[in-house]
Amino acid sequence: MSYNILLCGVGGQGTVLASKLLAAAAQASGLSVHSAETIGMAQRGGPVTSHVRIGDDAYSPLIPKGTADLIISFEPGEAVRNLPYLKPDGALIVNSVALMPVTESLHPSGYDPGKMLDYLKSAVKTLAVVDANALCAPLGSVKFFNVMVLGFATGAGMVKFDREVLLSTIEASVKPAFVEINKKAFLAGVAEGETFVKEQRGL
Repeated sequence: MSYNILLCGVGGQGTVLASKLLAAAAQASGLSVHSAETIGMAQRGGPVTSHVRIGDDAYSPLIPKGTADLIISFEPGEAVRNLPYLKPDGALIVNSVALMPVTESLHPSGYDPGKMLDYLKSAVKTLAVVDANALCAPLGSVKFFNVMVLGFATGAGMVKFDREVLLSTIEASVKPAFVEINKKAFLAGVAEGETFVKEQRGL
């Protein structure tokens, strides 16, 4: 069986790095993996979507609509836009902090992140809404959210790799000067993910 993870956001949020870390962790775990990115105007804050398909029966790098086991969205509007990829019993992690699309400043359409989140709450059974600004405040920068959210997915059991494999992948993939703070971000995310599971179970 394959396990399909779609990551989406806008340019500059670290979506591609997060997908590369997942793909590298899959390879380090001895699993077959395919990945691909679709980037539109990324340097101008345009949408970025990364597909990561893990398993021997994943023959194409692009996830078919309705088959994503997990969507990790760095922005609520992008979560709504990519929701057709999620399978009925799939899980969604979404950052509640909105980044106004470039097109909105050119042609205002009434983009409302609150309404986006309300829609997601009504449409997705397993939904984790996280605040990147609040979670990353102790680290001093929201730029570490891309690694932190991988930790969240791991702690919540939505990513099946051993956390030590992902920590080793971070060590091998991140510039040496930023390894320790990225590992700290990942482990903080793991703790938040574990808390999410306990809350879901009413513990």
